Formats: sequence, structure tokens, C-alpha cells
Amino acid sequence: MEKELEQLREQVLAELKKAKDAGTVEQLENKYLGRKGKLTQVMKGVKQLSPEQKPKVGKKVNEVKQILEAAVVKAKEQYGEPTKAKSNIDYTLPGKKVEVGGLHPISIVQRQMEEIFSSMGFIIADGPELESDFYNFEALNIPKTHPSRDLQDTFYIDDHTVLRTHTTPNDVRLMRQYGAPLRAITPGRVYRYEATDASHDSHFYQIDGVMVGENITVGNLIAMVDTFLKAIFGQEFKTRVRPGYFPFTEPSLEVDLSCWVCAGKGCRTCGQTGWVEFMGSGLLHPHVLRAGKVDPEKYNAWAFGFGLSRLTMMKYGIDDVRLLMSSDLRFLKQFN
Repeated sequence: MEKELEQLREQVLAELKKAKDAGTVEQLENKYLGRKGKLTQVMKGVKQLSPEQKPKVGKKVNEVKQILEAAVVKAKEQYGEPTKAKSNIDYTLPGKKVEVGGLHPISIVQRQMEEIFSSMGFIIADGPELESDFYNFEALNIPKTHPSRDLQDTFYIDDHTVLRTHTTPNDVRLMRQYGAPLRAITPGRVYRYEATDASHDSHFYQIDGVMVGENITVGNLIAMVDTFLKAIFGQEFKTRVRPGYFPFTEPSLEVDLSCWVCAGKGCRTCGQTGWVEFMGSGLLHPHVLRAGKVDPEKYNAWAFGFGLSRLTMMKYGIDDVRLLMSSDLRFLKQFN
């Protein structure tokens, strides 16, 4: 190793002698004396030597290092500091504004809605988008012969699994988890195998709510709807309640709102009727209560479901649901 050190010393001194500028001297310093330089690697190898060799070789390493460091200092004094490359950055240019992200309009409305329902004592729950046949259909009193099970209406993953068509299945899970009494809402994305138009899409966001207790009435449901609409819109809203049909509620009700686009005069959003279907609701069927492990002889419940996407359209006067999923920044920036 001593011979190797001597050869390294002569090599470095020879290269320093040939150097013609400060930049070359700096390169040689890094090459041989830098953190990963050749002399540094040799010094690390001293640890592997026998106890008898270490003192002698270590002394030689230090001698060579001192000689080379002195030679580098002398060369730097001769050529001065290396000239740095001219920067391509113009520090006089004005700064570029960093783009700041914002919430999607659906997220904005969902947060407002969750605050409103939380103030009324509801818990905010979540459920799986990949749903079992039992929770999506059977537990909700939807028999195998029901039209909604048809392949033309539902996205089937396999014979026993679907992309959930509504967030109502989570009502059964929540009843099984918490029992009665219960107040809860489940916001989330749902999927329907249907053609898209100004007011329909194959996937959209929905809110489902349930209230379980003793002596629950339709009057409680209507009062909740009125309270929610006034809180979310900041004003009274014209509504109409009409009979409906859902396998999981009896009686079933549908709540319509006066079209926010045409003010009830008729347009493509409301199908020229002046009204837009807003909410399906009703008292839960005893079959659903039993599926949720709740005694229908002691407790009753109402449930409701409405489109969060449609609620967002109503709040901001949007006339086409497809805009919400368009990812068009020109559209989205209007809400932040």
C-alpha cells in the first residue's frame, strides 16, 4: 500500500503541474481529495490492515495527504478561484403566481350539507361502492324479479356483487351497527346503467338518510326536509309532495322542487314540467327493519335519498349535470 500511495502522490503532482486554469485544479482536488476521491478511498482501506501495518501505513497516508493539499493550495494561489458559469436566471423578472387548488362544487355543497345534518343530530357515515347483492337488493325488499336488478339498469361485477345503485344499503349496515334510536346520513357516489342527458348520468353523488325511533311519523320527515332546504338555500323553497313507490318504504313519497333554471316555466332541465324530482322518501318497510336487526313491532323509521349532484346544480344554477364531471377548469374556477 505504501508503494500505491507513492504512485498516487506522483500522479497527482504531475497532473497539477499540467493544469492550466483554476477549474482544472478544482476538478483534480475533487477527484483525489474529495469525499469520494481516490486518496479518501485508500484511507478507508487502512482499517482493514493488521495492527502491525496500521501505524506505518497511516503515517504515510497522512504525509501524502498533507503534500497534496499543500500542492492544491499553491495551484489555487497561482490561478485564483474558478470562474463560475453565468447564471441563466434573470432575478429581475416578476414572480410567477403559484396556482392554488380549490374544492369541487360537489365537495363544497357536501360539506355544507354535512354541517346542517350534524346540527340536527345526524352522524355522517360512509359505505362501500362495491356492494353485495344482499345489501343492495335483498335487505331493501327488492326481489329478484324487480326491474332494477336488470342488466340494463345495474352494473354487475359478478352474480353477487354490483356497483351500488344507491347509498340506501348503508342504512341497513348502520342499523345493525348502532341499533335504535338512530339518525344518520350516508353521502357517496352511486352508479346507474343509463343514458346521460342534462339531468342524468351513469355515475353521480347521492345522500341517503335514516331516522329510527319510536313513534316516527311522516310529519317528522317533512319538517326535516323543510329545515334542510331553508338552511342550504338560505330561503324558503317551493316544494310539492306526491305519492311514490319504493320497495323499501311504505308509504313512499316523492318530493319535487320548483325548477331553479326556469322558475317553474318549463325547460330542458325539468323536462318542460316546471318541477324537478328532488327526493325519494317514506317510512321504512318492516322487512328492511328486520334486515337491520331492528324490531318493527317496537320501532319505526323513515328514510330519504336525494342526489347531491342535483342539489349542487340547484344551488349554483347549473343546467347540465355533465358539467360537474367535465374537469373543465374554466367551469370549476368559478366556485373558488
